[in-house]
Amino acid sequence: MAPFRSSLGFFSVLLPGFLLAIPSSFTPHAAAPADGVPLQKKQVLLGTVAQGMTVAHVQPEQLDDAFSRRVYALYLKRLDAGKRFLLQSDIKQLQRYETGIDNEVKQGKTEFLDLSTKLINQRQREAQAIYRELLGKPFDFTAQETIETDVDKLAYPADEAARREAWRRLLKYQTLTRLAELLDEQERQQTKALAAAGAKPSEATMSAPVRTTAQLEADARKQVLKYYDEYFNDLMQTDEADRLAEFANTIANTFDPHSEYFAPKKKTDFDLAVTGRLEGTGAQMGEKDGQIVVTYIVPGSASHRQGELKAGDVVQRVAQGAAEPVAVEGMRLDKVVQLIRGKKGTEVRLTVKKPDGSVKVIPIIRDIVVIEETYAQSAVINEGGKKIGYILLPSFYADFNRNGGRSSAQDVRQELEKLKAQNVQGVVLDLRFNGGGSLYDAAEMAGLFVPEGPMVQVKSRQRAAELVSDPDSKTQYEGPLVVLVNRYSASASEILAGAIQDYQRGVIMGNTTYGKATVQRVFELDDMMNPEVAAYKPFGSLKMTIQKYYRVTGSSPQFKGVTPDIMVPDAYSSLADGEQDTDYPLPWDEITPAKFQPWAAAPPVAKLKAASAARVAANPSFGLLTDAVQGMAKRRQETRESLNLASYRAEQKEARALNEKFKAIQQQTAALNVTPLAAAAPSADSVQTSRAQRFIAPLRKDLTLREAVAVLQDEL
Repeated sequence: MAPFRSSLGFFSVLLPGFLLAIPSSFTPHAAAPADGVPLQKKQVLLGTVAQGMTVAHVQPEQLDDAFSRRVYALYLKRLDAGKRFLLQSDIKQLQRYETGIDNEVKQGKTEFLDLSTKLINQRQREAQAIYRELLGKPFDFTAQETIETDVDKLAYPADEAARREAWRRLLKYQTLTRLAELLDEQERQQTKALAAAGAKPSEATMSAPVRTTAQLEADARKQVLKYYDEYFNDLMQTDEADRLAEFANTIANTFDPHSEYFAPKKKTDFDLAVTGRLEGTGAQMGEKDGQIVVTYIVPGSASHRQGELKAGDVVQRVAQGAAEPVAVEGMRLDKVVQLIRGKKGTEVRLTVKKPDGSVKVIPIIRDIVVIEETYAQSAVINEGGKKIGYILLPSFYADFNRNGGRSSAQDVRQELEKLKAQNVQGVVLDLRFNGGGSLYDAAEMAGLFVPEGPMVQVKSRQRAAELVSDPDSKTQYEGPLVVLVNRYSASASEILAGAIQDYQRGVIMGNTTYGKATVQRVFELDDMMNPEVAAYKPFGSLKMTIQKYYRVTGSSPQFKGVTPDIMVPDAYSSLADGEQDTDYPLPWDEITPAKFQPWAAAPPVAKLKAASAARVAANPSFGLLTDAVQGMAKRRQETRESLNLASYRAEQKEARALNEKFKAIQQQTAALNVTPLAAAAPSADSVQTSRAQRFIAPLRKDLTLREAVAVLQDEL
């Protein structure tokens, strides 16, 4: 192979003199074939991504057989996410390349990619005829059959007959879920009509026409047929460029889950991943194993104000108001985003599967995000004769462009000043559901509570760790402090919580955090390419993990997260995924500790922990919460679903009852006395009043917040 000065000029900044080897068969400026992507572009793109990752990634892997196995496994998982198309004979053909993908990348070959594309295209065409035939006849929902819904427990079909049977059960299950929803909706309409007319339950059949189960089953099958017609129409539009982009992304993902390749159009989709950052629902979506999953709810958004949609929900269908819903299982993320977003004032109805297995239709009126509600907010809690300050920080935001924007560290500083003016005796800083943001703001914020010293260590590949210290030696607040975290607290939240814990400055409460301790940077590949490959532009973008961060103790939050000093039961942590649940996460490690001086007046954590444990054990609300969460976790582990209509509806009814029981738990606890600060107090401004009430309403019945207040009272 002849060395070719390429593509990776930008990596030379990190490792000068790097050369990318390109096969001698490479012919610059070759014309693209009419029916696909030119081999030369494949060579440059895949070589750039693979070798670039080995050069500049913070913790690179070698291009060897182990790398090949990772790429092979992850690409197959994504190529046929539901194991609906490929046969075991196809897998046997592809297994020849399981340890050879590294050599193909180095040599500029694409045999594995080309063969997998050929096989999946063929099998998808065959499946088109299967679903149309099966949906042409009614299903028997009285039979005692089941379906396995956990793809990891499924094997690829042994032959065509086994594949047809798998499709039959899948289509039957999807028809069943829609039929159950239609029956539930019919019953709700009957009940509503009776209530409006003041009729008796015995008059149900007289109040409105009742459609038979057979009629509703036919409608359900039509819905499923329509979905698969649209689904396969999309599948057939997947071209060679799409397969190449997915393969390049898979290569990046095998280094760590946060390194990604974006084809030119996918980069736009990435930038628009929040459905309605300014106008829409404000629900951020992600894709996992062929499913569309809610990953984040933007504070101040329509979804946040509606309250029912949560991170971790799986979106199954999307409807524009009362229109017929569109199934989105297996649909591309960008298409789902376009379905969900829309103009202010319009309604979207999301059918979601909750982590406990229950299915719920959530109506959301699209609206603009109330920007003020995305910033830090504070309140005063008067409990037991003591005043406790409360600060909610939804994210770590910063003015990166230095154009007069807001900074989370400065906002928290101001909120602390307001609370001090109220003579609060302790402060609760709430980082639950805070997915992170500015690392430097997190370090500066830690410095509001600690006089001086390093707050976090940042390490790049082949470089010594850099200390990020508090830029201001002044301490803004010196009183008792509790920091609340949960499984959705990540990145910068883990930096701040870790620093407070390491300095023994306060008490960390809640549940173990997400476990992401990496920093990414996006590189535009076109800006880095040499003239020899200009004919093949555009090449897209590469988001790469270039740094890891460590606590001042030398331990990284990566993979493990931050373990609270005091664990408190909640509804999310046992059901939510963390970094360790992703594909190929970077492992935990540690480096040399930094020099730092712990807080002189460290809280008596052991004493506070024992008192909290006794209080939680004696609190019936926490007992009910624990029972409900355990029930949800057990339900989630039961991945076999019944295909019998009566059994399925009974299971759904049980899941909904458990969900309602969980909701009722918060209503049983005594309400906290929470008051918005003077700056947010009710005034003649009705908008401001409404905003203040939205902020404090959920705090009054917050079990974890109540326990945090009790911990502070123990310390005072």
